[in-house]
Amino acid sequence: MTEVLRRAAAHEGTALIEIYQNCNIFNDGAFEPLKDNDTRDDVTMRLVDGEPIRFGKNNEKGVIRTSEGHIKVAEVAEVGEEAIIRHDSHAKDPGLAFALSRLSNPRTLANTPIGVFRDVHRPSYDRLVREQIAEVVATKGAGDLQSLLNGSDTWNVA
Repeated sequence: MTEVLRRAAAHEGTALIEIYQNCNIFNDGAFEPLKDNDTRDDVTMRLVDGEPIRFGKNNEKGVIRTSEGHIKVAEVAEVGEEAIIRHDSHAKDPGLAFALSRLSNPRTLANTPIGVFRDVHRPSYDRLVREQIAEVVATKGAGDLQSLLNGSDTWNVA
């Protein structure tokens, strides 16, 4: 979790983090399979950029793409190492990240991916606005609000 929070803080723009928190009142123990040493490795897939998406006590399971283009969990021994998808959080297409987010079974928590799903670097809105203002000021000088209000640029709103 520390690594996910660190990367979110360093990311320019919006970062969404989901944290599984136990609630003693409404769902006590709901996340035990993810915490229990005996089951954790079988249900949790850790997403690491550039690495094959594998999990299980002996890394015997992996995520593959089906002939229909969907993803699913398969036994590595049955499909081969080359069929296992490598995680790429920097991919421009969000398809894999969305598909991974849907892979988990909410009742059993089987196939629960954790880590950074998507980390696309592009300028944030506020940075683009600041750059646009700086460009206008550099080429046209500082604006004059009174001239703008008294100017001839008008419009009618019907």
